[in-house]
Amino acid sequence: MTLRQASNFSGYLRQPIAIAVFLAFCKLLLFIYIGNRYGYFRDEMYFLACAEHLAWGYPDHAPLSVFLAKFSREILGDSLHAIRFLPEFAGALRILITGFIVKEFGGKHFATLIACLAVLAAPGYLAIDNLLSMNSYESVFWMGCVLSYIWAVRRDDPNYWLLFGTFAGLGMMNKHSMVFFGAAFVVALLLTRDRRNFSRPQFWLAGAIAFIIFLPNFIWQYQHDWATLELLQNVRNSGKNVAVSPIEFFLQQLLMLNPISVPICFAGLWALLFGSLSKKFRTLGITFVLLYVLMTALQAKNYYIGPIYPFVFAAGGVFLERLAARGRYWKPVLLIYAFLILLSGAILAPLAVPILPVDKYNGYIDTIGIAPPKTEVAHKGLLPQHFGDMFGWKEMVAKTAAVYRSLPEEERRHAVIFADNYGEAGAVDLFGKEYGLPKAISPNQGYYLWGFGKWDGKVAILLGVDKEGAERECGSVEERDSVTEKYAMTYEEFTILICRDLKKPVPELWKRIKNWN
Repeated sequence: MTLRQASNFSGYLRQPIAIAVFLAFCKLLLFIYIGNRYGYFRDEMYFLACAEHLAWGYPDHAPLSVFLAKFSREILGDSLHAIRFLPEFAGALRILITGFIVKEFGGKHFATLIACLAVLAAPGYLAIDNLLSMNSYESVFWMGCVLSYIWAVRRDDPNYWLLFGTFAGLGMMNKHSMVFFGAAFVVALLLTRDRRNFSRPQFWLAGAIAFIIFLPNFIWQYQHDWATLELLQNVRNSGKNVAVSPIEFFLQQLLMLNPISVPICFAGLWALLFGSLSKKFRTLGITFVLLYVLMTALQAKNYYIGPIYPFVFAAGGVFLERLAARGRYWKPVLLIYAFLILLSGAILAPLAVPILPVDKYNGYIDTIGIAPPKTEVAHKGLLPQHFGDMFGWKEMVAKTAAVYRSLPEEERRHAVIFADNYGEAGAVDLFGKEYGLPKAISPNQGYYLWGFGKWDGKVAILLGVDKEGAERECGSVEERDSVTEKYAMTYEEFTILICRDLKKPVPELWKRIKNWN
């Protein structure tokens, strides 16, 4: 390295964005280190199953994250480290994008440090970034839209709206919640002087780009009678999710973000609505308020609003940095505050990611007096759902394989494995290969659309089905091994059944048992 190159490199390291790069890299290393703890989460196995049935849509989610899972699996394999690498990378990218937003807001080193530390130390982000799902990618697309808007405003260049449209379209192909962000943002534009962008052709072209990118999923939804809307209506009618009051929703946000970091959010929201950033970027502040009110009114799960916080943290970092510049004592105080963010993040991290040995988890939450909130009514077990659903799957498949091998050869030729839900079915598909098991069938979510395979009604091994219900449909029902696992969720404790001689034709039964919920 020449002296000039060394000088350029050292100059880069002194740039504020280098702090964001460093913290993003640290998070990625942490997740690579812990990425194979506990086991596969139920949704991860389902996403891998979806990757074997590529389509432009699924009843319960948009398709982009499945395409990414397929790509990752083909290149890296299906180990825990492999399938979680892209979500972990997206989590690191969220920190980096936060740093770029700080820069565009006029922040420097201290603002970047505060904002990116807040994103790094948020338990809500730690939890979703350690799993294969669409959630880790979600905020990348939301913040891509935010950054595009900021560039359009700061540089007075409407061409950046085209980039906004691209991020919005990809965001819709990743998760339909992008529509809520988009709606709040458009209303916020109308309420500020940014409404002038409605007269620019690039703005409308951005909308067209977003729609074109989303069009394949839109067509799929039309062809499948708006499957996702049907599923969402089923969820609402079933009372599946825990209903929370506005106060409970707010308190859950505190834990999701890290209570020590919450003042940064208030500072950022003030800066965007009334402070130094409001002149140019009030649209963002109003977007946050509108989206928060909407999610509260819909009694949404606490993490549904999570993707929006990085730009609020960025604005808060800038506010605090400018506050520190007003007096000689502010900077040491705020540096101590930055340390407290990091320390509190380390204390809360075991609630979100599998850092501790599983047998130490409950003792730890008893010690700190904090536990993750429950989001679904049926979630019961020794561990919170995001950990409990990582246990018991291999053991379940091993017992299923033993039952399958015990069948007479003639019955094995006809036997199918019928799983009540996509978690059980996904486990059979992932772990059953080593036992020579056939692929599972299930009436739940995407599995329903993939059909009932070779099932002719003669023999089925039932997973997660209650005996009384099985006896209504089967000529005979035989009980076999029991599935139990200490740390698994209690709804995954059941007796494996063998159903013989279905009373009605399989196609007739299949139409009746569809379970989108």
